[in-house]
Amino acid sequence: MSLEPQVADRKKFDLDLAYGKVREQRVADMLQDKKIEVKSERDMWVRTGNIAIEYECYGKPSGINKTESDYWFHNLCIGDETFATLVFDVPSLKRIINNLDEKRTVSGGDNGAARMYLLSLQKLFSTDVFKAYKNGKES
Repeated sequence: MSLEPQVADRKKFDLDLAYGKVREQRVADMLQDKKIEVKSERDMWVRTGNIAIEYECYGKPSGINKTESDYWFHNLCIGDETFATLVFDVPSLKRIINNLDEKRTVSGGDNGAARMYLLSLQKLFSTDVFKAYKNGKES
């Protein structure tokens, strides 16, 4: 068995490389001349499997409903360490939230004045959400 790439493998590599370079540029674009919102989820997400996305505080739009950012970075922290960061462009995150078939709202922060969507990480990355996202994009 030869470890040398064959012509067919080389073509696939070239296509994968081109695809990767486009995605690298998109990430670079996120960090240049764009507004970003950064939220950090501390420890609770590990126990519950949920993240909270604020949408209202003291009866007024806040968080996802008020942001003027292009991208929403959601850090998943364990103690003082960042385990992972979820990145959404804001219109996509809004579309995902609007198309979820189930979402809970909870109160918290600022003396319980903040209202937040409680999103299951497992549900957030399910095929149902992918389908809803795709359908929401086309409408």
